Amino acid sequence: MTKTRKSKHGGPGLREIAAEANVSIATVSRVLNGNARVDPAMRKQVLDAADRLNIDTPQPSKSGALVFLLSNRTMLPPFHACILAGAESYCAAHGWDLFFVSLSYPPNATSRELHLPKLLQRREMVRGVILAGNPSPNLIELLEQKNISYVVLGSNILGEFPTLKNDVVFSDEMRGGEDVTRYLISLGHRDIWFVGNTRLPWFARYHEGYCRVMEEASLTPRLSSIDSEDDTEIGYLGTKYLLSTGEPVSAIFAGNDSSACGVYKGLREQGLRIPENISVVGCNDTVGDLLYPSLTTIREFPEQMGRHMAELLLERIANPELESRRLMMPTQFIRRDSCAPVAGGETHSADDSDSAFSAISQQ
Repeated sequence: MTKTRKSKHGGPGLREIAAEANVSIATVSRVLNGNARVDPAMRKQVLDAADRLNIDTPQPSKSGALVFLLSNRTMLPPFHACILAGAESYCAAHGWDLFFVSLSYPPNATSRELHLPKLLQRREMVRGVILAGNPSPNLIELLEQKNISYVVLGSNILGEFPTLKNDVVFSDEMRGGEDVTRYLISLGHRDIWFVGNTRLPWFARYHEGYCRVMEEASLTPRLSSIDSEDDTEIGYLGTKYLLSTGEPVSAIFAGNDSSACGVYKGLREQGLRIPENISVVGCNDTVGDLLYPSLTTIREFPEQMGRHMAELLLERIANPELESRRLMMPTQFIRRDSCAPVAGGETHSADDSDSAFSAISQQ
């Protein structure tokens, strides 16, 4: 049956739809104009009523704006910059604007104590949020309370992972951690240390993959964890500490490429060569090919992650009733020059000259 468009009293069948749906004419008007403030259940109620009346409802405009929200980071890290570039490219190709906004807030505050940036309060313009940085559950809860569509970078959610009503994209760090650890073991390495800050989720996920493979090989996982958010500092201090212990080490698994930069510096200050004395691997492939020797690492695909995050968000805006979705992006092992086989089973450790770092606890 062909639908008709009625024209009575201020719009195409507004009164009839309102009466059928048992809502106000203003609510019907907001639904038909694509207003994002309307509750999804109410929107469905109105559209179902229009369908029963055979009234052809206009399709809301698909153009608008999204916000890339960088939470609790003082600057845009290279990995997140690539996610932003991918999201921006996808938005531009589909007629959407993308605004960049940073937000600092207490991770342990209640959602009621948080305040969204003013731009996000302009719901007639901003239709959804790509949530990156170091998001915590209280911010996600606030977005859900405000009925704001979002997609979140799951690998970076701090604290206990919440039950999500919207969408999440992960990078498969655990598999990546397994891949580089197996590679080091295949070269004969047994004394492999992980250097990172396992209080942060992206380090913790790589560390979990590392531990899994070490235990499968009946090897002892060794961790030098530094409580810092400065990646280079984490690598440098973590290396200085593990060398000060005098324990054997033949390879270091740095929790990301920036931490590997600090590892390189810490080793060279002790007169150790890479990879002749100690092999090094990193993660995320942001600066690995710029180091000397070039860094063996795990490549993630942040630009593709950004594109997929934007795609999922636009799909949710078009269909708010979608079930929560999870997308796991694969990683790729990249072999370069920073690793070598263990020569004659020899491992290397430093003397106790770095005892000043003994106060840094080994987790």
